[in-house]
Amino acid sequence: MKTADELFSLGHRDLSGLVAYTVTLQERLRVLEEKDAQNSQNSSKPPSSDGYQKPAPKSLRQKSGKKSGGQQGHRGHTLEPVEKPDHTIVHKLTLCPCGCGADLSRRTVTRVEGRQVFDLPPQKLEVTEHVVEFKICPRSGNEVHAPWPKGVDAPTQYGSRITAWLAYLCVQQLIPVERIGQMCQDLFGHGVSDATICSAVQKTDQSISPFKSSVVDHILQAPVAHADESGIRVKGKLHWLHVVSTKLVTWYGIHAKRGREAITSFAFLLLYKGILIHDCWASYLELACEHGLCNSHILRELTFVHEELHQDWAGALHKLLLDMKQAAARHKNQKKLLPPAQLSYWHRRYRSLLRKGRLANPQTASPPEQKKRGRKKQTKPQNLLDRLEKYEAWVLAFLHDSRVPFTNNLAEQDIRMIKVKQKISGCFRTMEGAQRFLAVRSYISTARKNGLQILPTIVDALNGYPFMPHETINWPE
Repeated sequence: MKTADELFSLGHRDLSGLVAYTVTLQERLRVLEEKDAQNSQNSSKPPSSDGYQKPAPKSLRQKSGKKSGGQQGHRGHTLEPVEKPDHTIVHKLTLCPCGCGADLSRRTVTRVEGRQVFDLPPQKLEVTEHVVEFKICPRSGNEVHAPWPKGVDAPTQYGSRITAWLAYLCVQQLIPVERIGQMCQDLFGHGVSDATICSAVQKTDQSISPFKSSVVDHILQAPVAHADESGIRVKGKLHWLHVVSTKLVTWYGIHAKRGREAITSFAFLLLYKGILIHDCWASYLELACEHGLCNSHILRELTFVHEELHQDWAGALHKLLLDMKQAAARHKNQKKLLPPAQLSYWHRRYRSLLRKGRLANPQTASPPEQKKRGRKKQTKPQNLLDRLEKYEAWVLAFLHDSRVPFTNNLAEQDIRMIKVKQKISGCFRTMEGAQRFLAVRSYISTARKNGLQILPTIVDALNGYPFMPHETINWPE
């Protein structure tokens, strides 16, 4: 592309050059204005890119009409007294508190009333010493000893519970290793090194080996799966974090590439035959499975076209998609399918608004001298319309199959906390460390989706009993 000075010189030679120069400047101005108007509310840009001038919050959720607070039937978490407290302190009444000063020490107690205080006991590491006996064999004359318990391999070492706790703080609570060491010093009076914390994550990773293959098997069986990817840094270089998840399991992978090469490397997505929900990334479109598109992305793009480019069709389509979502949710709650007549009506309205969009964004033919090889450059509304027309069945898949969600939020939620980890602690120092962290995070996420307590589940894995999703899954509708 020519610089502004070159174009200006060209414009002075003839009128056609000046016109071309003006058109080019107008196009540049349009692109810059659109770029400046983009934020996390009307594009795929993350909230962290909004800077200090953050847009007013806008939620896609609509008012439900319910009162705030716990709903009817909600199980609360009130602090209930226990039947057998750990300690009981009796406060004797010896002098009358009414002011008369009477001696009550010999009076009969008419009744008692108790109040319970829940608190943490003083924290300390519990040390268990294993002692084995040595004896002389009467036959060989050699000194022999009783076998050491399984897992007791060194004169001093950390047990499974403290190891699980260190891995839990690092992988689930995303606390930097230096602060975990400080926490141990403050709580137990016993600091742990960075290497010990990294070793805890490594041991947890090694203990969940059977779990890793079972997650892939369950994703391949799932009727609906979610996929997403995001940039992450390893050794200071950009890599790509990939996630494939369902309502019951989470799988993470990391690769130097974002697209086809990464998907081929992970391999199992090539075998998937269910419905894959994603954001229309080109590499997913090549997969042989069925597809569903994330409508959150589409709604944000429609918001941009409506609010920044002032095109009414986009606002109408935004509302239409939300109306479709509500209708599909009502029928799903009633365990009914949308009737064919209503489906036909929704599709007609959808296509009618796309035609209005085309009228507002007509295709312009490039002058013969400006024709270039490759795909023709288009505006954002034109690209969005192309996608909405070509993939109509995938955009509206949630209308036809109650298992298909309206958004890809499940995958985005699974990927979000890894991004938080990177913001807190910076990049991963090694690829091996990143892979171990993601494997343990997959285990934790899957356990939580199945309603399990995280810390005991990690302890079980370190003791040789990792959590395994059930062989036959009753997938939630």
